Amino acid sequence: MLWNGINTENIILLVSRLIVLLICLPVHECAHAFTADKLGDPTARQMGRITLNPFKHLDIYGTLAIILLGVGYAKPVPVNMRYFKHPKRDFAITAVAGPLSNLLMAVLFLLIARFVTVNSQFTYYLYLGLFYASFINVSLAIFNLIPIPPLDGSRVLTAVLPDRIYVKVMKYERYSMLALFAVIIICNRLGYSPVSSITNAVFQHMLWILG
Repeated sequence: MLWNGINTENIILLVSRLIVLLICLPVHECAHAFTADKLGDPTARQMGRITLNPFKHLDIYGTLAIILLGVGYAKPVPVNMRYFKHPKRDFAITAVAGPLSNLLMAVLFLLIARFVTVNSQFTYYLYLGLFYASFINVSLAIFNLIPIPPLDGSRVLTAVLPDRIYVKVMKYERYSMLALFAVIIICNRLGYSPVSSITNAVFQHMLWILG
């Protein structure tokens, strides 16, 4: 959970989550909309979703999840597969564009952090904030690739699942997110989070690559 006692690092963590909420989530959703438009589907563009305005993208429950849990989601970008030349492939590419944007932003935050010289309390907090923001972006990428509707991973399934099975999976979209967050909260209470474990592994590898 967010608070283990109020201290400066928790405040920096909260600020980092707000930055991700107001900047990185809009980039994530804009990446979906932009990619779909380039692949032939104008639906998201016509609905004004190719924008970095956070109020066009944010979902109340996904927003609360990011603030409280560090992972969450925005309003799904509308996609009409009938516009795609290769519907299943292009739908999957559109879905992957969001998590990929989070990974690119995670790298960007780490690269910026490398140029921060920690020689004061302010620069320490700046470095810590960039570090947190990078980690949260990796976490969002991993979380959104979970193959549960309406997360991006469920859309990637269209490239591999037969249509009849995919339709059955999507029928439970309304309940699957509630079940997923219930599992996440229970795992956090038990002191183990699969998303955090995978995020840690990916983040450590990213740190190793970037030196």
